Amino acid sequence: MEKMEAKVSIIMGSTSDLSVMEGAAKILDEFEIPFEINALSAHRTPEEVEKFAKGAKDRGIEVIIAGAGMAAHLPGVIAAMTPLPVIGVPIRASLDGWDSMLAILQMPPGIPVATVAINGARNAGILAVQMMALGNPDLMAKFVSFKEELKEKIVKANKDLSEIKFKFKTN
Repeated sequence: MEKMEAKVSIIMGSTSDLSVMEGAAKILDEFEIPFEINALSAHRTPEEVEKFAKGAKDRGIEVIIAGAGMAAHLPGVIAAMTPLPVIGVPIRASLDGWDSMLAILQMPPGIPVATVAINGARNAGILAVQMMALGNPDLMAKFVSFKEELKEKIVKANKDLSEIKFKFKTN
């Protein structure tokens, strides 16, 4: 089998973040998008972060998903050193994740980081798919089907709710 080249890079500040970041990995797997996962720390391995960020585009990476907790500088540091879109995932590590959320959201002008909810790696994966689908009609068709399936789940759930009986339920 031919070796696949990663199109998305999932980066986390520590392997303790894997339980959150695997949400993005599962979505990318579902859409059959090759990806890589690595742990890099903006504070403990700054040289490796710089090497990664500056080389990602030349390695064929199209989108970077970066998760970080507490000070949460990793997504912003990467965004400062790459032309690629970066999606930040605030990790709930302290202060219920609000410290991470604010650190990732409050980027200076010119260095944007798209930011999802605290521990929202699944949505980060979905956003990466949407970005990549813009230039890929086959991927866009898969994404449109994915959205239709989400709709169908809610329609079914509502139908199931309509069958639940209570004495004073009116619908």
